[in-house]
Amino acid sequence: MRVAYPPYMPGIWRIELVETQDADLSFIQRCVRAGRLLWTYHVNMRLVERGVSRSMVVESVDLYSIIEHYPRNLTSHYLPSCLVYSEHRGIPIHILFAIDKEGDTVRVITVYKPSPTQWVPGFLQRRKP
Repeated sequence: MRVAYPPYMPGIWRIELVETQDADLSFIQRCVRAGRLLWTYHVNMRLVERGVSRSMVVESVDLYSIIEHYPRNLTSHYLPSCLVYSEHRGIPIHILFAIDKEGDTVRVITVYKPSPTQWVPGFLQRRKP
């Protein structure tokens, strides 16, 4: 465990279970490499219009980095989920994965190219409103 100071909560310290996020990242990468990923209807409808392909998600697996962690999320039907940053041939992408450890799979909820108007340079942190 390490103590983290989140930039979105100035003046407040919290203990972040880094091991949990590391374990989630390893689980996601292992599932993607093994082809144990499910593509939701939503992501299938959006891939083409957003200029992102399934191969971009799969081929960039070694560069995955969790940037936001949602222990429970309505979007993923109550499975824990993670917003992952990656790059494919220099193109930044964000992937929202739902983690189904019981089913030994991950679900790709959505994929998009992050907008510079909504994300600070580097695309790892949201801009403040």
